[in-house]
Amino acid sequence: MKTKILTMAAVMIMAVVTTKNTYANVNNNNNEEVSTVLKNISKINKIELHGNVELFVSDGTADQVKVYNKYYAESALVQSQNGVLRISSYKNEKLVVWVTAADLHNISAYDNAEVKTFGRLASLELEVNLYNTASAALNLEGYKATINVNDNAKANLTGSVNDYNLNYTQPQNVIHTNFVAVTASKSQIPAKTKANEIAGL
Repeated sequence: MKTKILTMAAVMIMAVVTTKNTYANVNNNNNEEVSTVLKNISKINKIELHGNVELFVSDGTADQVKVYNKYYAESALVQSQNGVLRISSYKNEKLVVWVTAADLHNISAYDNAEVKTFGRLASLELEVNLYNTASAALNLEGYKATINVNDNAKANLTGSVNDYNLNYTQPQNVIHTNFVAVTASKSQIPAKTKANEIAGL
């Protein structure tokens, strides 16, 4: 009986020690994760993404830009001018950026960029433009949302708005089954052809 009690006590002590070690390792990994909060960026009303960028966007009372992945060691560009925040990176590894904005009205994503909301993004009026193979997973709440899904871009929308305008090139690339709108309009954008591209030059 004493042996069983001692064995159980030893197992409990080992479990506690293992749990503490795991927790310490998780903390160490988080501490080693490199991130940079960019100063002097405010009044963001538009975000432009180019290249291999993963953007998390959320509401907040003050604007803040937090860049991960050893930002200063990579060939990435994050700049703000006249309310427009431009983020671009063409490395193989995605540049991860978290933007908190108080008054965001427009997001445009090109190339292989990804946009994801962190929580529900509340905006009185928001326009989202997706090009190339960019993608967006957006949980929205607001009065008006205009979503333009061009080329082979993809959008997954949830939440609710009063007025919803959708323009798309490929209908199968837009998922909005869990998205509620009081009024909605949808139209298909003609796919670009080589002849159209040459004519536009």
